[in-house]
Amino acid sequence: MLARWLLLVPVVTVAVAIPATAVDPRPAAPATAADPPAEDRRIAAGITAGGVDVSNLTVFEAAQKLKLEATPGLRTTPVVLRVAGRSWRLSGEQAKLLVNGTKTAQAALALGAPGDVPLAVTHSKRAVRTFVGRIARKVHKAPRNATLRMTLRKLSVRRSKKGRGLDAAVARKRVNAALADPSASRDLRQRLRTLRAPVNADDVRRRNRTVITIDKANFKLRLFKNLRFSKSYGVAVGQSAYPTPSGQFSIASKQVNPTWSVPNSPWAGELQGSTVQGGSAANPLKARWMGIVNGVGIHGTGEEGSIGSRASHGCIRMRVADVIALYSRVPVGTAVLIA
Repeated sequence: MLARWLLLVPVVTVAVAIPATAVDPRPAAPATAADPPAEDRRIAAGITAGGVDVSNLTVFEAAQKLKLEATPGLRTTPVVLRVAGRSWRLSGEQAKLLVNGTKTAQAALALGAPGDVPLAVTHSKRAVRTFVGRIARKVHKAPRNATLRMTLRKLSVRRSKKGRGLDAAVARKRVNAALADPSASRDLRQRLRTLRAPVNADDVRRRNRTVITIDKANFKLRLFKNLRFSKSYGVAVGQSAYPTPSGQFSIASKQVNPTWSVPNSPWAGELQGSTVQGGSAANPLKARWMGIVNGVGIHGTGEEGSIGSRASHGCIRMRVADVIALYSRVPVGTAVLIA
């Protein structure tokens, strides 16, 4: 009876998990030696840098060797810059040319197979700038602007003239490149560039469409249009005690029936230091005013008998009809030569 009951008990299956730390039945890989520290790695055999053997050296050792052995040879050939038929030299010492030993040695280490790596070098860009600047100053020839030649009776234009100069930015770039590459040629040639004058003859003609000259000795005002004589007028000029100034000036202002600011001078009598309105009978500045410099100008006069003499307080007097005619033909900025 008991046996029959045992036969009726269900069978329970239990799954047992295997721990992750169970032993892997696969064979273990053989152990390997760790790579040496970077500072202890050695350059492969058969490697040179700029012709210097750096085989089996560390980067530090190779860098020191390159600085000692490669730098002198690097400095033997100067940079020669030929400009305008002349030659200038920049030596390696002046350029502070040096081998960058560490950078070159690192390139040799990375090569890994027999061969030659180029030298990495450094130099002073300030020295190059000084070198090129000195050349630029020596060869520079400034352009000449066109100018107006003025005499009392004739005007002419002196034409502009081209100059020449070194393009310093290009020259610096080329010298720096020659120093940075030990294999590059250090014999350089550069042509000068043409420098054009800012003011040419056409500019002078355009700026001087109207010119006035005042001949004090002969009491003549001459008007020029487009650099050609147009008309002359009789004038009076300053007394010996109050001379009309000499020099090259321009018309600074213009006014119809101008106000007279009377000078503080015995010449003005009881009016000195006062102001007389334009058009007043007491105002000697008649009809028109063309100011020149320091209170001196061209104006009409009621004393037309003074024309052809030294009679004014420095101004240039004209007949009223003449000054009205001249006024309309003379713009502000007109060049004035008084002699």
